[in-house]
Amino acid sequence: MPPGVYGMQDVWEREGRQQVNMEFLLPTGIYLNFPVACSETISTIKKMVWMNARNEPLFSALSDPDAYVFTCINMTAEREELEDEQRRMSDVRLFLPILRLVAREGDRVEKLITTQISLLIGKGHHEFESQKNHEVNEFRTKMRTFCEERAQVRQMLPWDKWMEYNFPCDLEPCSVVAQSRKLCSGKKIFVNVKFEGSEETFVLQQDPHDLPMVLKQNALRKKSTVFRSAKQEKPEDYSLQINGRWEFIYGKYPLCQFKYIFTCLHGGITPHLTMVHHSVIIKYQEEQGGLSNQVSRSRAQSKPPPLPLKRLVVQAGLFHGSELLCKVVISNEVSVCSEPVWDQKLVFDISVSDLPRMSRLCFALYGVIEKTKKRPTKKKNKRADCPLAWVNTMVFDYKDQLKTGEFSMSTWPSVPDDKGDLLNPMGTVEKNPNIDSTAGLLIRFPNIRPHPLYYPPIEKLWLAEHMKLREIVDNKNYTEFFEDEKELLWKLREEVRQRYPESLPKLLLITKWNKHEDVAQMVSLLRKWPELPAIHALELLDYSFPDPHARSFTIRCLRKLSDDELFQYLLQLVQVLKYESYLDCDLTCFLLERALANKKIGHFLFWHLRSEMHVPSVSLRFGLILEAYCRGSIFHIKSLIKQNEALNKMKALNDFVKSGSQKATRIQTTEDMKVCIKQDTYMEALSDVVSPLNPSIVLCELCADKCKFMDSKMKPLWLMYKNKYDNVGIIFKNGDDLRQDMLTLQMIQLMDVLWKTEGLDLRMLPYGCLSTGNKTGLIEVVKNSDTIANIQRNNSNSAATAAFNKDALLNWLKSKNPGDKLDQAIEEFTLSCAGYCVATYVLGIGDRHSDNIMISETGQLFHIDFGHFLGNFKSKFGINRERVPFILTYDFVHVIQEGRTNNSEKFERFRECCEQAYKILCRNGTLFVNLFALMKAAGLPELSSSKDIQYLKDSLALGKSEEEALKNFKVKFNEALRESWKTKVNWMMHTFAKDNR
Repeated sequence: MPPGVYGMQDVWEREGRQQVNMEFLLPTGIYLNFPVACSETISTIKKMVWMNARNEPLFSALSDPDAYVFTCINMTAEREELEDEQRRMSDVRLFLPILRLVAREGDRVEKLITTQISLLIGKGHHEFESQKNHEVNEFRTKMRTFCEERAQVRQMLPWDKWMEYNFPCDLEPCSVVAQSRKLCSGKKIFVNVKFEGSEETFVLQQDPHDLPMVLKQNALRKKSTVFRSAKQEKPEDYSLQINGRWEFIYGKYPLCQFKYIFTCLHGGITPHLTMVHHSVIIKYQEEQGGLSNQVSRSRAQSKPPPLPLKRLVVQAGLFHGSELLCKVVISNEVSVCSEPVWDQKLVFDISVSDLPRMSRLCFALYGVIEKTKKRPTKKKNKRADCPLAWVNTMVFDYKDQLKTGEFSMSTWPSVPDDKGDLLNPMGTVEKNPNIDSTAGLLIRFPNIRPHPLYYPPIEKLWLAEHMKLREIVDNKNYTEFFEDEKELLWKLREEVRQRYPESLPKLLLITKWNKHEDVAQMVSLLRKWPELPAIHALELLDYSFPDPHARSFTIRCLRKLSDDELFQYLLQLVQVLKYESYLDCDLTCFLLERALANKKIGHFLFWHLRSEMHVPSVSLRFGLILEAYCRGSIFHIKSLIKQNEALNKMKALNDFVKSGSQKATRIQTTEDMKVCIKQDTYMEALSDVVSPLNPSIVLCELCADKCKFMDSKMKPLWLMYKNKYDNVGIIFKNGDDLRQDMLTLQMIQLMDVLWKTEGLDLRMLPYGCLSTGNKTGLIEVVKNSDTIANIQRNNSNSAATAAFNKDALLNWLKSKNPGDKLDQAIEEFTLSCAGYCVATYVLGIGDRHSDNIMISETGQLFHIDFGHFLGNFKSKFGINRERVPFILTYDFVHVIQEGRTNNSEKFERFRECCEQAYKILCRNGTLFVNLFALMKAAGLPELSSSKDIQYLKDSLALGKSEEEALKNFKVKFNEALRESWKTKVNWMMHTFAKDNR
């Protein structure tokens, strides 16, 4: 073959109604050839094959169409079975236009699910199997069982409990609700309510602090009065759905604590809700459970046949943590029977006095099978060990007494493998509660006479050196220690545990991990270490703490996190998976467990993992976790596939726009883009899709005529959707790394939560941002908002004067908020300006100009585009262009003072808000430092080492008193105000540069 490009990639990229001449090979040996449209589904093509085959010989030899499946060679030169027959030809992307029809083998449901998972996660199951890696195989088996069991438990939940998984409540912190109670005392809200299946609506007057149950009672009372219904309906049989969203209002929370109601209250908008009967929810629950049960049944029916076991053997070992204390002991072989008996003494090569307190005795039961070769040979057949079960028990009981006498232990099933360790020292010491379906092992510890043996207590008190110890634990910069400090910390480790438990990271750092005695003592100490708050425990997931016991302890601490708190840290928890040494770890199980108990967490766990599947170093680990999650959420696969298809179409559309914009005018390219969107394949893929940014929002009808692309280099797409009750906009970016924006917005959202928790609502607007792949992602469009640059430009005669027009912002707010609404708009501006001043200073946000600061029509100020942070400010010709700690210009002050220069009272209140917000962040400084430290694994250019986090430590004044920190902030505040003219000059230069492009 001459050199060149082969295959059909260019054909599939053109898509549309273009036809391709296809060749079909039938199992009867018949060859067919006819044209097929690229937009046709596999199912339709199969029907066309059957119609054409009717006129060919041997048609009667063919079975039902469902008995066959198409196979092809795809663009990666791999053979692929096209089990999902709803896919279009343009999505399959054949290497050559040839399809072979073969008889279907195996379980169809199982193969379909496997195919869908492979397409969804971007990694075929054959890639996992080709690893021929015992760890991979065991992890897949274990995680599949783990996830499917949780899926079955979830489907057994009553409908109201199942709602907590599928539609978790989106709530504001309690303290904000308490604050609003004081402000809105006696104030009522109007709520628009309708019933499922009816267009009749009722407007009900409610106290914002009523529980949802009160609203449901009023709605049923109103319905009964209007329709004169004699039927008595119970309010507990209903749930309140937010119109146009997969989001519900339920539980024992006041109405105003739900974010939707809270936002409506602040915006003066009437909430629109629908009363949904529990029978509708139960039906939805049953639909989700149906497919999962089908897969479970098909899997149960296809279990492998039992192995031909000949003999049984028990292996036993003494362990301390992961350390084997002495040589493993193996029993004699006995014949397989219902009650095998060994009656054998196992002697371990260790003195009783040398047994550590936390010694555990581990047993493994395995069978010996004859492993025959396929070809006859003179050599004896090789033997193979087949693990059957394992069980562990502690050598000392909870009273420190050495165990004696008989113990009956029900075992745990093992996963068969070729060469893995039979013993499981990391497994539980609890007995298997399913005693009817597992093997029981009877052991007898020797009796000690005349008195029982106890592990000797170690009680030492160190009364000296406390001052030095306190000095060490109070030191925030503890990356390096002097030798005498290390010795003191280790000597007083019990003191640290009792009095300074949050200093555990220091103790772990100075532990001599190459000295077995120290390791054993540290592990023993960890077992009784008091649980730490998440703010301190998160630090232990850093790569500096690889010990599995330390990481297990961390997960134990994190189990106390609520779903909202876990969601807040999910981005970091996914990143530190990269630090785990083994596939099967506590962190992976913890994340899967929580994801399978809360669909929102599951949704974002999926996308955080999926977005890095292109990274070779993590694609195996992340792919296996994604596969496990999909196995536990079969029903979720359809929605995720639809989202993935939509993103692929957005990328194709963006590539089309980039190419077109180089050859044609903006107007012509925009028109061509709209024509492309209106194609059936695009409209189908981009409509009725759950938003990856927010799984409670469905992007219903794409408004092609309102879509556009933006001016920046990568030509981001601006896509507008029309929903029944609302319009939603999203921005698709392809070519820009959104992970830094995502991290910055996560931190701003965390700040908002911390402020609200302490009763300070600064009206922050951390819009949605999600990285979905290699330099691709989505950004939420904040409706009814504009940039400061546009507002100033539209209110000025020239670019030169625009940046210095201090009345522009206030005049714009007046035009959008006539009459009494202006006071509320200025209040929103004042609070949000305070929040973003503090946030941008603490995070060191750079490249701030009038095109990346925006204001909503209700007055909320917010920042966008976070390409530089942690003090990495832009410079020109070696000169720092940004010379102020944060943006506080005189036109901002002009709005805050309501246009009056002598209104110092308003400005002082603004200053107080800034100071209060800053003090709250300083009190939580450790949390921010820990979260940024964990993100080093992401490989962001401006966050790759501990030095990058030093800016954050300085801005949060870690190690300083609150008074010192506040004093420093006041200096920065005054500097920002004094030097604001430099900001205005910078903005003017930016506007000039943009206008002259």
